[in-house]
Amino acid sequence: MAYNAVAPKLTMLTDREIQRLIERPKSIRAKTPASGYREESGHKRCDLEFKVGSADDKKFSTFIRQHNKFIENFSIGLRYRTDDSTIGTVTLLRYNGAHGGASRHEDGHFCKPHIHRITESEIASGSTHPQEKHCEITDRYETYEQALDVFFEDIAVSNHEKYFPKPLQMRLFNEP
Repeated sequence: MAYNAVAPKLTMLTDREIQRLIERPKSIRAKTPASGYREESGHKRCDLEFKVGSADDKKFSTFIRQHNKFIENFSIGLRYRTDDSTIGTVTLLRYNGAHGGASRHEDGHFCKPHIHRITESEIASGSTHPQEKHCEITDRYETYEQALDVFFEDIAVSNHEKYFPKPLQMRLFNEP
């Protein structure tokens, strides 16, 4: 009987619902640290909390991390805190830069920009790291700055430029 009581909760996050959560309009509510980044194990890092619509329920957050010396090694992830204690907080998707040799994984994704996306079947499998299984190599970004832009566009963040302004040179040459 206990198994049947838990099973419906595991199907709460369907692939369709995951996509709706990703696309739900968001705005940055807080950045930690408020300006710049903090140093953490050879990386620069910051974290974001989002406001979704008129709600300020702290269900969505983002972590942003980039290696200080190997700048192609970065990770930008969207996390969602579920109401289901059996699932908890999950990383819905994560944008990574190249961070290692092709031999580390059979598809070679470590040596190219790639995106990890959680899936309904991985959540249901009980995996402790379900967002690690589904991965796609991408050509939508190469650099950390490009990945930030693509990430914020994909997760529908309206005010990211306030927290991550483009360098003046980029604006002078790329704006109409």
